[in-house]
Order: sequence, then C-alpha cells, then structure tokens
Amino acid sequence: MTAYLLAIGIVALIYGLLALGLNLQFGLTGLVNFGVVAFFAVGAYTSGLLSLQGVPLPLSFAAAAVLAALLALPIGLLSLRLRDDYLAIVTLGFSEAVRITIQQESWLTQGVQGLPGLPKLFASWGPWSDAAIFAVLLGAVAVVAWGTVRLTGSPFGRLLKAIGDDEAALSALGKDPARFKVQVFMLGAALAGLAGAFYAHFITFITPEQFIPLITFYVWMGLIMGGAGSVRGALFGSLLLMVFLEGSRFAKDWVPGVSEVGMASLRLAAVGLALILITLYRPHGLWGGGKSQ
Repeated sequence: MTAYLLAIGIVALIYGLLALGLNLQFGLTGLVNFGVVAFFAVGAYTSGLLSLQGVPLPLSFAAAAVLAALLALPIGLLSLRLRDDYLAIVTLGFSEAVRITIQQESWLTQGVQGLPGLPKLFASWGPWSDAAIFAVLLGAVAVVAWGTVRLTGSPFGRLLKAIGDDEAALSALGKDPARFKVQVFMLGAALAGLAGAFYAHFITFITPEQFIPLITFYVWMGLIMGGAGSVRGALFGSLLLMVFLEGSRFAKDWVPGVSEVGMASLRLAAVGLALILITLYRPHGLWGGGKSQ
C-alpha cells in the first residue's frame, strides 16, 4: 500500500510541474497552450534516449528541458500572430504531430514498441528508490513554486500579468509584449520537458500511446479546478484531480453492474461535471483569486 501511495504521489508531483508550467503560460500571460503533452513527450524521449547512450541522468534531464524549450520557440513566435482560439488549435495539432513523429520514426524511438529498460532514478537505493524520487520531485516542485511566486512579484512577472490582462493597453504604454510571450512559452515548455524526464525515469518504459491529448486536458482540468493564475491552485488542483482519478478506480467495487470501460467513462463525466460546477460557482477555481499566490 505504501508503494502504491508513493507512486500516486510521484505522478501527482509530475502533474504539478506540468500545471506550474501551464500556469505561467495561461494563468499569468493568457497563452492558451493545448500542446502541453508534446513538450512532456519530448522531455521523456530526450532524457530516455540519452540515458540509454550512457549520458548521466543529470545531463539528460538538463537536455530534456533545453530541447523542449527550443522546440517551443517556433510555437512561441506563432503566438505573436494568432488569437487565443487559433493558438489552441495550433498547439493541439502540434502535440499530435509530435506523437505521430515519435510513433513513425522507429529508427530513433523504436516506434510503437517503445523504449524499455530506461535507467530508474536512484535504482541503487533498492526499495527506497521511489521514496528518493518523491523527495527530489517534491523539492523540485517547491523550488519551481517558490520561483514562480518570486517571478510574479518582479517587474517581469508584472509585465506577464499585464499581457494577460490587456495586451493592447500594454502596447499603448510603449512596451513590446512579443519577446515576453515567447520567453514565458519557452519557460513553461522547459518545465514540461523536465516533468517528462522525471516520468520516463520513474516508469522506465515509455511508448507514444502514453502521450495522448488527454494528458494535456488533465493538466488543464487540474489548473482550472485549482485556479488559473494561482501557484497554490495549480498544485492543489493537480493533487485533487489525481486523488479523484485514482480513488475512483475502486468505485467499481461498490457500484454494481458497471464495467471497467463504463467506470472510466463515468470518471471523466464526473470530472466534467465538477468543472462545470466550479466554473459556475467558483470561476477563479477552488484556491484561485485571479492572481498568483
């Protein structure tokens, strides 16, 4: 039972990293990124492939974050020309393009067979490896959360919030929002790439089917439930979503006549209903207040 709870905690922290990155992009700056899973996948495969070639894990983690950020550069430049709805469509299509590329380029990624045998973080610690991964991830999330709060109170963070509130007014004051939007898009992508590296070296086996658009929408669900623009909301919303998704797996034991497939549909329907209710009665989310905190 302890191992199961540790695994759930690790996955929740990985989603927390993804939500913090999305919170920078959407919660502060208003950039609608429906391609979070693309940078998550790039980070996972970059770190996984490099580690299989003998690259030390700290370097492969750094490479995962850097490559995800560089891949976000052209998308960030596109965001300067696209309205929110078109940017959402482009990023969603981009995520599927990344997944299909990973699936088709078997010479590099082994395609649908996936990458087995990835080195696990702290594998030499034996039964304590998951506890060590949890501790390191908790520290990483805490550092990113602290950095986000500090950034929000800085001149750079205030510019990001101004872009999200009224970009036209900011431009009228003589500020050029373009480079700030690109920078924050790359920063959010780097966090997603780092989360992907943690995921790859915790699971130790990755395939293209693990990086479907549903992952992106899980991250969005957590952020909206917790409160976009709030660091606390991003983290607690992700935790709440993970607790619900995992806890509801056991609902079939006391709900008679519902199959596994039916229960999966019911779980998503329940999350959708919760989102509707939160949007109606808590438009800033359960822990959000319309600003980072």
